[in-house]
Amino acid sequence: MAPIPFLGRLNLAEYAALVGSFFLVGLEAFIRILTLALPTSIISLFYRASRRLFNRFTSPADKKAVTRKKDVSSSIRDASDFVDLCALYGYYAEEHVVQTGDGYLLGVHRLAWRRGEEDQRVNHGKNSVKKNVVYLHHGLLMNSEVWVCLTDEERCLPFKLVEKGYDVWLGNNRGNKYSKKSVHHSPTDIPFWDFSMDEFAFHDIPDSIQYILETTGAPSLSYIGFSQGTAQAFATLAVHPKLNDQVNVFIALAPAMSPAGLSNGVVDALVKASPQVLFLLFGRRSILSSANMWQAILFPPIFVRAIDMGLSFLFGWHAKNISTSQKLAAYPHLYSFTSTKSVVHWFQIMRTESFQMYDDDVQPVVSLGSVSKYTKVAKFPTRNIKTPIVLVYGGSDSLVDINVMMKELPSHTIATEIPHYEHLDFLWAREVETLVFPHVFDALESFIDAKHSKEEYDRYRSARHAS
Repeated sequence: MAPIPFLGRLNLAEYAALVGSFFLVGLEAFIRILTLALPTSIISLFYRASRRLFNRFTSPADKKAVTRKKDVSSSIRDASDFVDLCALYGYYAEEHVVQTGDGYLLGVHRLAWRRGEEDQRVNHGKNSVKKNVVYLHHGLLMNSEVWVCLTDEERCLPFKLVEKGYDVWLGNNRGNKYSKKSVHHSPTDIPFWDFSMDEFAFHDIPDSIQYILETTGAPSLSYIGFSQGTAQAFATLAVHPKLNDQVNVFIALAPAMSPAGLSNGVVDALVKASPQVLFLLFGRRSILSSANMWQAILFPPIFVRAIDMGLSFLFGWHAKNISTSQKLAAYPHLYSFTSTKSVVHWFQIMRTESFQMYDDDVQPVVSLGSVSKYTKVAKFPTRNIKTPIVLVYGGSDSLVDINVMMKELPSHTIATEIPHYEHLDFLWAREVETLVFPHVFDALESFIDAKHSKEEYDRYRSARHAS
């Protein structure tokens, strides 16, 4: 009889939490199937009922906060895609498709024109306008929309970069809303979803960068990542030495590498469990694919509260730095598809406290200490990175252990703390334009090519001190 993979790793309370999570996931799946079978009129009935429930039990102050800036929030919330979001502020966005070496088709977006410049040729031939190139990449369970779904143009980093004269590109991971296609598999097939952060590092990021450089004719670009978008850059720069000669600077917002763990005991039990448990819970295709269903049947303020409760439950975040109107606008754009395997990969990293590649080996029923004597999963060699690294992290971000991270990075890494910031604040918080953007602009203006010279580091330290 095959051994139970997680036997002996969990205590009685954690087993109870694990069983409870199975029940909740099963209940959620049942509701999702039931919802799919319901006509639109019944779904609308649920929506209206949730709205009445909100109005009945919500204080006048909360109702006032919801109605403030309602028009802007509603327009952003209802925008169908990246192009529509940019058009709300008068920006023209291009759509591109990158084919990775293993056959996935990735959607990539471009913002290269200030308003009124749409007829100009940018980075396209001898007579075109030359602009420095910046590449932005999103976090886990997200897509490129998270960068542009803000209620104020001043707080939107891509728009500010465009106004500063940059050629701005925004990438997307395989499997998400803009990259749900492959030349080899259909997204209905399990093999389509057989990817982890390894594939992001070996294919998605380097192939996207190569496409952008070939399209623009630029010799190098600057990289800005958020959350898992930083982890993917850590990994890809570590395993692709030549890529370091094509990246001027790597700016990591809310950097993620080896999180200490999650705040809630239920999820912590899952982290300690074998990956097979997560595959059993969520399947081997996309994870949490029912999020869009909940958005459709819940009144927006209730959907926002549900997201806030989930973030508090999992990570201990309170989201007090993000306004209610911003949440109403952005939370509907927060979720996008990814594979269960990519989330399992993070759980492996948390369990082993090592920024390592995906472990395909099924662990035997012995302690991790014993296993480590006989098997070792390859770590991403992040100390080998030659590109300048600028970390900007939140002092209240439970996913960042800056001391552990700095030990795994090269000595030229520079870190700056925003004391009261949590993880999502780097995308949508109040005052992000004054607390975070200056650090980004200083780095971009200091590291202008891929030479990585001492003069560039001195220039950045001087600018950082002045800021």
